[in-house]
Amino acid sequence: MPKPKPSRRSKSSARWLQEHVSDEYVKRARQEGWRSRAVYKLEEIQKADRILKPGQLVIDLGAAPGAWSQYAARQLGSKGEVIAVDLLPMDSLDGVYFIQGDFREQPVLDQVLARVAGRPVDLVMSDMAPNLSGLDVVDQPRAMYLTELALDFARQVLKPRGHLLAKVFQGSGFQELVATTRQAFDDVRLRKPQASRARSAEMYLLAKGFRL
Repeated sequence: MPKPKPSRRSKSSARWLQEHVSDEYVKRARQEGWRSRAVYKLEEIQKADRILKPGQLVIDLGAAPGAWSQYAARQLGSKGEVIAVDLLPMDSLDGVYFIQGDFREQPVLDQVLARVAGRPVDLVMSDMAPNLSGLDVVDQPRAMYLTELALDFARQVLKPRGHLLAKVFQGSGFQELVATTRQAFDDVRLRKPQASRARSAEMYLLAKGFRL
């Protein structure tokens, strides 16, 4: 009896695993003590745009395993704070207050707002992404929804002139989202860090200078 052919998804998973093991950024992250390769995306943006400064209050959405929070906390110093949120558990980090839960649910959002306690938020970061099915017609709306949530939340908590950095995927709704963001911020740019895999449609929307 012939063996069943491997599914497209299993082939994709095997390819991802092979890429991950041999990835130069994965190796660097392990050697340098970072929680994931994602740190190098934020590091590159930070070097170019200087969005993280000592003493800031920063919110990190979709934080686990914590590389962005880890990097941000070091940039903020002892007088700053990162409020990190994720569905998945995350080991503690100095300078980071972690809330586990679904950001889309009101009780979790209420916890975040309670921790903010009316303080001016300097930066909202979002590396949120859905579990990908491999079907653009399914994945793109899910990804766009998460970016829109991050934008809506940023409008709610950012101080005047504050910033938003959010993962976004090119595809349906992309241009409309950029246009909407430009209505609320003085300067909106798109970043494709070198650590983002070339074949990935992911980019980062950097919006600076929030207007109330």
